[in-house]
Amino acid sequence: MDARGLWALVCVLALVGCLVAFVPSASATSGGVGVVDSGPEQPLLQETANETDQTANETDQLDDADEVHIDVFVHENGAATFVVDYRFENDSDANWNTLRDDVEANPDAYAAEERDDWNAILEDGENETDREMEIRNVSVVTDVSTAPRELGHVEFTFEWTGFAYIELNRIEVGDALSGFTLPKDTTLQVFPPEGYVVDGVEPSPDDPPEGSVFWDGDGTEFTDDQPWIDLMEEGNASGPADESDPGPAMPWLTVAAALALLASVGAAGWWIRHEEILAPNGASSEAEPPAGTAEPATSGGDVTQGEQETNGPPPELLSNEERILQLLDQRGGRIKQQEVVSELDWTEAKTSQVVGGLREDGEIEVFRIGRENVLALPDDRESDD
Repeated sequence: MDARGLWALVCVLALVGCLVAFVPSASATSGGVGVVDSGPEQPLLQETANETDQTANETDQLDDADEVHIDVFVHENGAATFVVDYRFENDSDANWNTLRDDVEANPDAYAAEERDDWNAILEDGENETDREMEIRNVSVVTDVSTAPRELGHVEFTFEWTGFAYIELNRIEVGDALSGFTLPKDTTLQVFPPEGYVVDGVEPSPDDPPEGSVFWDGDGTEFTDDQPWIDLMEEGNASGPADESDPGPAMPWLTVAAALALLASVGAAGWWIRHEEILAPNGASSEAEPPAGTAEPATSGGDVTQGEQETNGPPPELLSNEERILQLLDQRGGRIKQQEVVSELDWTEAKTSQVVGGLREDGEIEVFRIGRENVLALPDDRESDD
């Protein structure tokens, strides 16, 4: 090969070497086939994760609130509206401003976090009461106040369905908060619905405002059965629970008059019979029954009239209302509602419904002794019987 051919071969080899070196470099920079360019995606994922962590950290700042005030507005249907107010002193502080801006920028994240916290309490309440419950319509707002001191507020509002237990003319509050603790610097205030008053409270409230129940976490400890609040319709409240309370006062004057009348009738009957026995002209010493009076049944095995009145018709021939009235007759006119549940093997809901109907019709009266409902026949019905 001459010098010219050798030089041409060297040039070709140099050109091929340059092409081999250039192609991988070009592919790496242009995202060519077979090369994964993940550079831009990783920073974006990392940025999203950082934003989530930052929101969680900001949410945790609610735990640093100087005070937490929980207001519970009970409704007649057993639901309750909660207003949870996280309060921060010195609303001009940089930390408060940062928190306020973050809440306003991410209200859904804060609402979801608050819902999760209360759902944990709700689950304990459902297990304790066997009632279906739900926390819904959670919202959050921020605010500031200047009197009596400067405060920043992060305020959550939500509805808790199935919160209270309803029975006739009363609402029992507290069993849904089973296992609830009231930490220091936290208050709980419960407001009854319109037309209801507080009829019993455990434990004793702390300086309760009028028309509500108030506990301060600095000195309140709840036991397993607390908090407990008994709300009654106005006009039906019996005052503070007292196990020795015998219920409504007996009409003693009426009872005394009835006893006196019975004594007079008995004395008159004895005198008439005595006169008949000693009557002259050979009058029989056995008084004849008045005309038209049926002879008492004497045949063996027959049910007497007194026994029939005591036993009454068989239960399957009685309505639900009649069965309760029959129980009241058998118990002397009074019986605890829980005993009706046991005796008739009914659910509490069914018993409350039937009792409520009888009470509305004026067939029975309902009053409280301690924590129990007592059913009673009206005074006029007892005297008629």
